[in-house]
Amino acid sequence: MSTLHTIQNVGRGKLSDLWLDRELSLLAFNARVLTLSERGDIPLLERLRYLTIVSSNLDEFFEVRMAAHMEAAHASGKDHHFPSHLSSIVEHARSMVDEQYRLYNQILLPAFKKEGIRMLSHGERNAAQRQWVQAYFNREVKPLLVPVGIDPAHPLPQVANKSLNFIIHLRGKDAFGRHNEIAILKVPRVLPRVIELPEKLAGGGKAFVLLTSVIRAHLSELFPGREVDQFSQFRVTRHSDLSVDEDDMDNLRMALRQGLQHRNYGQAVRLEVSSGCSEQLSDFLLQQLQLPAQALFRVNGPVNLVRLTQFIDLAARPALLFAPYKASQPHQLQGVPSILAHLRKEDVAIHQPFESFDGVLAFLREAVRDPDVLAIKQTIYRTGSDPVMLDLLREAVRRGKEVTAVVELKARFDEETNINWAEQLEAIGVQVVYGVVGLKTHAKMLLVTRREGKQLRRYGHLSTGNYNPRTARLYTDISYLTADARITADMDELFLHLASQNPLRRMQRLLVAPFHLHARMLRWMAQAATAARRGKDARIIVKMNALTDQALIEGLIVAGQAGVKIDLIVRGACMLPAGIAGQTDNIRVRSVIGRFLEHSRVFYFRAGEEEALYLSSADWMNRNMMRRIEVAWPVQSPVLRQRIIDECLTAYMLDERDAWDMQSDGRYLPVPRAGRKHGAQQALASRYKHRGD
Repeated sequence: MSTLHTIQNVGRGKLSDLWLDRELSLLAFNARVLTLSERGDIPLLERLRYLTIVSSNLDEFFEVRMAAHMEAAHASGKDHHFPSHLSSIVEHARSMVDEQYRLYNQILLPAFKKEGIRMLSHGERNAAQRQWVQAYFNREVKPLLVPVGIDPAHPLPQVANKSLNFIIHLRGKDAFGRHNEIAILKVPRVLPRVIELPEKLAGGGKAFVLLTSVIRAHLSELFPGREVDQFSQFRVTRHSDLSVDEDDMDNLRMALRQGLQHRNYGQAVRLEVSSGCSEQLSDFLLQQLQLPAQALFRVNGPVNLVRLTQFIDLAARPALLFAPYKASQPHQLQGVPSILAHLRKEDVAIHQPFESFDGVLAFLREAVRDPDVLAIKQTIYRTGSDPVMLDLLREAVRRGKEVTAVVELKARFDEETNINWAEQLEAIGVQVVYGVVGLKTHAKMLLVTRREGKQLRRYGHLSTGNYNPRTARLYTDISYLTADARITADMDELFLHLASQNPLRRMQRLLVAPFHLHARMLRWMAQAATAARRGKDARIIVKMNALTDQALIEGLIVAGQAGVKIDLIVRGACMLPAGIAGQTDNIRVRSVIGRFLEHSRVFYFRAGEEEALYLSSADWMNRNMMRRIEVAWPVQSPVLRQRIIDECLTAYMLDERDAWDMQSDGRYLPVPRAGRKHGAQQALASRYKHRGD
């Protein structure tokens, strides 16, 4: 595919610079995800789901990443003409959007039709179907539509972020004899975007219509006495990354709640219109939104593919979905009557989603119901809306335990959920704190303190992922349970630091960002480099979501040039180019994109006789290392260490099904997939299924 080839070619410029472009690397990751929509070995509805995932990711890309570039262009006096770097980013994004709609129109819709599932345009609907759509429009849609005429007294109404709208050009005069030509119609968000026709009208199989198709077929009914000359769907993407000055406010929670009210109406950064939209209408919108022409995206199909998730749900064809996957109970906890007692014997690793997150909930549930447990402390970053953990914390308070929650209010796009969590927790008697000013608390920790005889013993849970039961079924992560006295003492000290903001005491086992983690990673790279120069065995294998920190990239390059063999398993953005002769020959970079989202962070180092394996909440990004509270912890059990190396590192380096390898020019190429090849996720799912049988 030529467009994807272009997107994935994230070229580095001069060799002296080396670094790959971060924004283009992010787009290249999404291009890899998009290829799953074309793979014949993936069920059809899941292929559509990957298409919607890419659309959602692109939305976030524009919402978060583009405003700074556009502000820089404006500061340089080029607000109506993108500089070359920004133009390159936008054109790569545009190529990927074009590829999305090619796949949707030319591949997926015909495939659905063969399965007896049709998305009917107005022109494809027969008389009976049109009659039903007319009745549906009159009954369900028209009463909620309020077209707004544009004139000097009624300028362009506020268009909310990512909302669906129509712009209409009218002929004739309004009720007052004026030639107001432009009207805006907001599509209510409460209306379903995909509508299923009755079975008797489907002609066998299933038939659907899009809400936009229903509205466009009846636009003229909204403007009696006037002629609809031109129209187009449109959608505006706005800058949505909340920014608050934590040093100049009394109440962070209130400031964020106020910010949320304005998020939907931030700076416009992208305008999407239907492919047939006239230049007259698109130019009008660009002018009203103060956007340059390069910010315009013409799309050949529904504006906002994300809403097609409703189509997936309504189609309801199990044969066209992944077979349901039921995670096994954590094998280390099978037949264990008491998790706390078991942890006094050995640490426990839970490999999600192959093993169930229920193991973590069982740990918390036992702690809540144990009369000897005195205190529970937990960080909350992205927990989702599932109430199970809130209910357990509520029960803990009711049973008289001291419960402390460190709630990160600034978790991007989860701010409102976390504010609500904070308020609910406070209402039930939980001590809620918000961590350190200026830093996001991204560490995932749960600490239980229990009285045992005349002493207190701590039990801890650390994780590479969030306390979110839903994503725990979709993301690969490692949950780690331990009663190690040094690790749990470190956790307690970190909780104390987050609550009191007193200086953090010396850690025994935990590496904590922004204090120690970055420097310790660099030190391990230097140790490996020294070992390699002395002819000793040296190895680095790192699995993470993103690699963009300059110092860590430089450390890896220096280590590789010293002879250290380095494998980087990076799902998303990676700014380090692999395999450049004389520069990064010893570094291999691969990305694995499969059914589950790769999320675990695993860091392995070997320098001669010294060896270490860390699990972490942190990616190798500057924000994680310098602007967040993150933790990394060592896996000291030889059995668990080998298991994690086998399952999280070796399996992925051997993957021949879902892996992409970075080339020396910055492109990613898929590994050959002829025949039945090894896939890490499939192998792990099979392994844990048998363990659960």
